Amino acid sequence: MENLIQIMDQGERKTILIVDDTPENLTVLGELLQSHYRVRVANSGARALAASVTEPKPDLILLDVMMPEMDGYTVLSKLRDNPVTRDTPVIFVTALDATEDETHGLELGAADYITKPIRPGIVLARVRGQIELKEARDQMHNQNAWLEAEVERRMQINQLIQDVSMRALASLAETRDNETGHHIRRTQGYIEVLCDQLATEGKHPDELTRQRISMITKAAPLHDIGKVGIPDHILLKPGKLTDEEWVIMRTHTTLGAEAIERAIKEEKDQSAFAFLHVAMQIARSHHEKWDGSGYPQGLKGEAIPLPARLMALADVFDALINRRIYKEAFSREDTVNIILEGKGKHFDPEVVDAFMKRLQDFMDIATRFADENET
Repeated sequence: MENLIQIMDQGERKTILIVDDTPENLTVLGELLQSHYRVRVANSGARALAASVTEPKPDLILLDVMMPEMDGYTVLSKLRDNPVTRDTPVIFVTALDATEDETHGLELGAADYITKPIRPGIVLARVRGQIELKEARDQMHNQNAWLEAEVERRMQINQLIQDVSMRALASLAETRDNETGHHIRRTQGYIEVLCDQLATEGKHPDELTRQRISMITKAAPLHDIGKVGIPDHILLKPGKLTDEEWVIMRTHTTLGAEAIERAIKEEKDQSAFAFLHVAMQIARSHHEKWDGSGYPQGLKGEAIPLPARLMALADVFDALINRRIYKEAFSREDTVNIILEGKGKHFDPEVVDAFMKRLQDFMDIATRFADENET
């Protein structure tokens, strides 16, 4: 005998699964419902559980309580434990008439109770009511799923716009300094590596969450945005800058930070601009030094924002390992030695340690995004 007997299957009709160990009961309910619904039957609890997860899945289950081997209460409990059938409505069909039996079934999650002998009008009304409720729930679920997908889609679009806008702004500085080439992409990669290493070691857990790391990495390309305000004869000078020219060159840190600040200061909800606040920190403070000898504010140690401390090393490493208009590229050995000499002076010691542990990753990034004149 087939485990499941499909009595009828007519297109888009809702599916009812009738579960009863008595063939006569299956026949009576099947004949009553088949004019309105697709009907499937199972003559045991085990077969009911199998039928509940096979196509066409039931939209409603009429479940006998008193069955051998596995009674209706057990079947219902197993249905509720399965994520696939957890929300399938179940109506108990039973000869039991005790209030405590009905209460027990409802507590387990039954949607309704029908007592035997069945009355056709009541059965059809109860079934129709539960089907309509399920349709409403499904519609609400689908609508919520669509809304969630739409919110996610729009967030992705907004993020894409943010990323593109950031790259466009960063490119302004890059085009002013034609020696930087892929400097922006390289430093962004270095920053991500440093964040990953420090987070892996459990350093700065509040500042190096997954979301915060993403924010720092995406903000990094704006570190030199202030260079748009530096005159060409200084920015592109092939030789050593004079003291007066250095004073002007150093203003690119404050120029960049103030430009970002002006763009958002009129907005009331500053939390919406957390990304740009990180960009301001990096732009203003990436030339500060751990010992306090940097610029523009002479900040010292942990008074320097962490994103700026990361960029300080990334920026110097990239400047050393690549050719610039004013110098040739340093070797890997010389570059590493200069970074190590700056530990505790120019650079945060923790950041230097993270750099040394991931040195090969730095070199791989430098190679992958090498400027054309370096390959």
